[in-house]
Amino acid sequence: ADFPEDESMRISHEAIYQSLFIEGRGALKRELVACLRTGRALREPRSRSRNKPQGHVTADVVLSERPAEAADRAVPGHWEGDLIIGTGRSAIGTLVERSSRSTLLVHLPRMEGWGEVPPVKNGPALGGYGAVAMNTALTVAMTKLPVQLRRTLTWDRGKELSGHAQFALETGTKVFFADPHSPWQRPTNENTNGLLRQYFPKGTDLS
Repeated sequence: ADFPEDESMRISHEAIYQSLFIEGRGALKRELVACLRTGRALREPRSRSRNKPQGHVTADVVLSERPAEAADRAVPGHWEGDLIIGTGRSAIGTLVERSSRSTLLVHLPRMEGWGEVPPVKNGPALGGYGAVAMNTALTVAMTKLPVQLRRTLTWDRGKELSGHAQFALETGTKVFFADPHSPWQRPTNENTNGLLRQYFPKGTDLS
């Protein structure tokens, strides 16, 4: 307010918060906490809360463990996958083969009880892309392919594939997870999803 023309005199709210927390050795004194809108004594940036480790992504299934042959697209059978999300927790699974760009769309129908019973915290996801429904649908899609065309699948960090060990056992397809917030590690799939949005625009019920 005092120096409207001088950009060097501007400061972000985050910088103010951080300086206050450093002063209080990471935690604010009670009288200061009372002044905060959130009432939280410790500062936790949103990015840090989003980056909390997911239990289903263990050291053996991170992208760096994926076979090198998957990277150069010379050998077919390496897939990238994700979801296209619609309204009311509906979705379509998309699988793209890295070498040929061949695309499979996986139908994720509502599960029995959807819309009839109120949602239960930590209960089964009935919308269509909970871990159980996802595994079932992906297994059906992949097992239609010859064995040599189902080597690996690279997915993002979504919990819908938390049952990947069972999926790998049933299909012979080893699952690997991209790093958090790194869509460029699944470039073929990201590009394909962008093209598919022409046919499945946002705001559509995809069930």
